[in-house]
Amino acid sequence: MFELEVSRVISCAHYLRGYNGECCHLHGHNYRICVVVRAEKLDEIGISVDFKKLKAVADELLLRYDHRCLNELPEFEQMNPTSENLARYLYGAFSERMNDGNVRIHAVRIWESDVSCASYFEEA
Repeated sequence: MFELEVSRVISCAHYLRGYNGECCHLHGHNYRICVVVRAEKLDEIGISVDFKKLKAVADELLLRYDHRCLNELPEFEQMNPTSENLARYLYGAFSERMNDGNVRIHAVRIWESDVSCASYFEEA
């Protein structure tokens, strides 16, 4: 099994509805989004998935979130834009674009600070 990971940084604002604390107020993060893919085999030149393709998909999918208030996006109208929910939502979006029978999204990690991270993955 092979595992590859790419990271991107986006800046977003959000607030947590129903939260009893400071995070109920509008605030921002420089999120580091890490996408982890796994593959069982390599192609004829020894690549499981081209980093260029994985980075391009990440850039395309994350563009809609950069410099936005997450609460204003349709996917977060009914659920709080927590790191956990963002990771789960992005996992689904990346899976739709990348899963091909050999390559499979394994996890999405959302770092909202240098010391705090949430991950979402599904058991195979």
